[in-house]
Amino acid sequence: MTKNIDELLKLAVKAAEDKKAEKIMVLDISKLSVISDYFIICHGNNERQVQAIVTEIRDKAHKNGYEVRGIEGADEGRWVLIDLGDVVVHVFHREERDFYNIERLWGDAPIVSVSEQV
Repeated sequence: MTKNIDELLKLAVKAAEDKKAEKIMVLDISKLSVISDYFIICHGNNERQVQAIVTEIRDKAHKNGYEVRGIEGADEGRWVLIDLGDVVVHVFHREERDFYNIERLWGDAPIVSVSEQV
């Protein structure tokens, strides 16, 4: 893992924690996909919290010089994808996370300990 990716993971996880995101999980998908190296998956308990998590991650990324390539789904606050290049963050509403269960879809991806990141 390069230093910049490591720092970006730490920054995004910390920003999610600051807004009380739940069940934060980091998956190393680098050997499974060309779209990104890491997925961060977390959830909030309502649309407002999901939007607050997304805003915090976006603002911290910008403040620290990282490019936010795109954000999808922020208006609805149900499943928001934040494209940070090597890191893609999925911020779910709790109900959508339970329904889509993308951790199962990416079950072959190694889990990176969140405590290693923060």
